[in-house]
Amino acid sequence: MIDNDRKTVMRDVDMQVTADDGLRMAGTLTLPPGAGPHPAVLLLPGSGRLDRDGNTARLRMDFGPALAAALAQHGIATLRYDRRGVGATPGDWRATGFTDNRRDAAAAVRALAARPDIRTGAVGVAGHSEGAVHAISLGANADVAAVVLLAGFACLGEDALRRQARMIVRDLPAFVRPVLRAFGGRLLARIKTTRTDVTRVAGMPVNARWMRELLTHDPRADLANIRVPVLAVTGGKDVQVDPADLDEIRRLVPGKAEVHRIPDLTHLLRRDPGPASVRSYRRQLRRPIDPGLLAQVSGWLARRLRETSPAAEQA
Repeated sequence: MIDNDRKTVMRDVDMQVTADDGLRMAGTLTLPPGAGPHPAVLLLPGSGRLDRDGNTARLRMDFGPALAAALAQHGIATLRYDRRGVGATPGDWRATGFTDNRRDAAAAVRALAARPDIRTGAVGVAGHSEGAVHAISLGANADVAAVVLLAGFACLGEDALRRQARMIVRDLPAFVRPVLRAFGGRLLARIKTTRTDVTRVAGMPVNARWMRELLTHDPRADLANIRVPVLAVTGGKDVQVDPADLDEIRRLVPGKAEVHRIPDLTHLLRRDPGPASVRSYRRQLRRPIDPGLLAQVSGWLARRLRETSPAAEQA
């Protein structure tokens, strides 16, 4: 792989991660130039039927490739993988729970840390949206040396989901708002009564177990258990996560926590001078992830992971 802007050659290597139940998840290990062992970062995208790059068939977030290229510039390897039932990984993504995703992420950290071409004690995790919530839970993992939270919430999952719904409906035409509010209320009520992995709501299959587990998940206890440096960034125009949660992250993390609320940055990690609304998402996705954000994240991780090197410890 070649980053044409910087003429840096990177190597993409196929890598499989074996989950706790034996499922083999297909992934890409991106190695920077030069001899290893390298520091490394696990990349965790948001929710939905996203592949290892953070993309669906219709919406291309390109979270994985953009961050992998930026980190390779700093000599940092990255791992990203297809979650269950997506891309080259077998399974049924609708039947996969929120806790399944969390356990799979922990398995990926272990697999990355065990590689001889990855430097011992220099593995970080960077997550976006749902991926950030799983990154929070990994912050107490002995193999993790640094955590980056991009648009991660710090409240009960149901509260986060209800706020998100209010913000999305707010910007839709007035005549559809009451209908969508009523449907959203019925959907949550219906989901809470289910016991199956997948259910049908209005004739459509819904990943019910994932939603039930998300509704009851509260990341605040995990935030209080993090013992490694944390960088948390949320956009001032994020309509899916409350930027005010950054204050809660800073309050709860007992160690070094650096938080940034970036004006004009949206949930898609693009800057947009217009009104904050999901109606602009397709237009935003025609542009790349904000270069300033990529530089901020990759530079911070490079500094933190260098601090874990044997030379740094002896200095």
